[in-house]
Amino acid sequence: MTNPQIDYAAIAAQWRAERETTLKASRAELIAQLRALGISEVTAEYEGYGDSGNVEDVTVQPAEVQLPEPLATAVGDFAWSLAYHHHPGFENNEGGYGTLTWDIAADSITLDHADRYVECSHSYDEGL
Repeated sequence: MTNPQIDYAAIAAQWRAERETTLKASRAELIAQLRALGISEVTAEYEGYGDSGNVEDVTVQPAEVQLPEPLATAVGDFAWSLAYHHHPGFENNEGGYGTLTWDIAADSITLDHADRYVECSHSYDEGL
């Protein structure tokens, strides 16, 4: 029995394309709801480490507008998914964090992301 060759690059490209399609659909749905509420900007703070993470805070402008709970959760999920799409695996080990800022009028998103890492400098001296 032979083992067929698996094209991991093609599989990864297909998954990326599927995520992009899902993100575009979510974005279109969310922006319509946010504009209907008169929201001009959304900011989401996210953080991940130790193989887990979440969106810490979602705020909107104008500040007096309150996001209804199902919409707040959907916006947080979208922020996490978009950050993960651009920085897959950032929640692993020391993790990463960032801020997603979405200008609703212009439908423009800025993602300010940082990855944490451990750096080691090793030396070995024998017979000095």
